[in-house]
Amino acid sequence: MHFGLSEEQEMIISTVRSFVEKEIYPHEAEVERSGKVPPELAESIKTKCKELGFYACNFPQEVGGAGLNHVDFTLVERELGRGSMALTHFFGRPQNILMACEGEQRERYLLPAVRGERMDALAMTEPGAGSDVRSMKCNAMRDGDDWLINGSKHFISGADHADFFIVFIATGEDATPKGTKKRITTFLVDRNTPGFEVREGYNSVSHKGYNNCILDFDDCRLPNAQVLGEVDGGFAVMNEWLYATRITVAAFSVGRARRCFDYALNYAAERKQFGQAIGKFQGIGFSIADMITEIDAADLLTLAAAWRLDQGLPANREIASAKLYASEALARVTDTTLQIFGGMGLMDDFPIERFWRDARVERIWDGTSEIQRHIISRDLLRPLGA
Repeated sequence: MHFGLSEEQEMIISTVRSFVEKEIYPHEAEVERSGKVPPELAESIKTKCKELGFYACNFPQEVGGAGLNHVDFTLVERELGRGSMALTHFFGRPQNILMACEGEQRERYLLPAVRGERMDALAMTEPGAGSDVRSMKCNAMRDGDDWLINGSKHFISGADHADFFIVFIATGEDATPKGTKKRITTFLVDRNTPGFEVREGYNSVSHKGYNNCILDFDDCRLPNAQVLGEVDGGFAVMNEWLYATRITVAAFSVGRARRCFDYALNYAAERKQFGQAIGKFQGIGFSIADMITEIDAADLLTLAAAWRLDQGLPANREIASAKLYASEALARVTDTTLQIFGGMGLMDDFPIERFWRDARVERIWDGTSEIQRHIISRDLLRPLGA
């Protein structure tokens, strides 16, 4: 087995890390303070990302992307994980689900998103439907050749900057032995569509500036041409294109954990107590050893899952394992780093308390840790008839 990276992959890592350090780090404190990304800064990041040739690098070359494979793109996400999510959001990575666009949809949504002319946001979660997607109440009813949409979505990340939305909406229901289950259809919805409103969301303690929004639909009329994929085929579109979002969370968690670890390592070497560096005390030294072991393990799990995707191998369980372990490892690393810093870890003189707060959401979005454990156990037990 070969665990080394190619020269091209090392260049990807070096280029993206340098970008994050030069273009993202200097603005993090201000974004954390204000909770906003100034429009001119957002455009500057997008422009510089395009100049590097990395905008929409997760899309194939035939539609204008860089055509990175899953492992390469995971390396990009890992390095972006070192920086503020509010800012790296503009290092454009449109939703891969846009590859399901057909006909006019490609010119209206897919290609402008790849070129960085329009930004998208994904909308699935509702107040009463988080992990249980089939219980969503936001619904679409046929009205001639159109659809009338009513209901709400919440926790929609990036919606404040989005030009259009990829929305999963209930379009019917089926009776099953386990009760009624909704049929889901995916719609493309432009901002400022009559009957559609984007409202400010909740004030989260995690990822300041990367704001969530609420989407309200009140008799919002959409033509059938706004359906992405097939009517009632939302799960098919979801399963084909959204499986890898959990790898993104895993990769981000690894990158953030490595940045946090660097603070812990340097502080343990520099901070003196009782006449010596605190890293020489076994309690701190062993914590350092545990942290780097967990980070390396999370990194390898994540890259292995991405590699399986590149090989065309089943990877659902491996992706779930990577997301589960990396997000929980990040929580342990940030908490241990804060403990090593002591009282100063809670002060905003250092970004440690921000890393600690930000880490909490990684175990929730894109599938909670409990959902990941369910996916893993189901994958193992089903072949045995359990």
